[in-house]
Amino acid sequence: MQTDIDPRSLIGRKAYDRNGTKIGTVDEVYLDDATGVPEWAAVRTGLFSRDAFVPLEPSEVVEDSLRVPFERALIKDAPDFGVGRHLSPEQELQLYHHYGLEISPPAPDGDFGRLAGEDTT
Repeated sequence: MQTDIDPRSLIGRKAYDRNGTKIGTVDEVYLDDATGVPEWAAVRTGLFSRDAFVPLEPSEVVEDSLRVPFERALIKDAPDFGVGRHLSPEQELQLYHHYGLEISPPAPDGDFGRLAGEDTT
C-alpha cells in the first residue's frame, strides 16, 4: 500500500474486493507498532454486520476507495476480533494465515495492532 497516505484519511472510504464488488466502509485503521505503517483496516461489511479485518499490504488506494486484492467471501470469512482494541500477536497470525500472507517479524516490544491516532503514552 502507499506508505505516504495518512491512515486517518482511509476511514470512511468504500472498500472493494478484487472483482470490484463492494465490501463495505473502512471503520478503523491499525498501525504496526514497530514501524508506524498502516497494516490492517477494519471494514464494516453491512448495516447489521461486523467489521472484517483486511490487510493494507497489498491493498491499494484507487481514487476515493480501498481496493483489496482478495475475494469478498474470503474477506467476510476473516476472523472476527471486534474493533477498537489492540490486535494480539496470535490474532495477527490468524489474519496472516487466513489471507495466505507472509508473516511480518514481530515488534520488539510485542505490542501489535495499535489504532491510528491512539495515544501510546
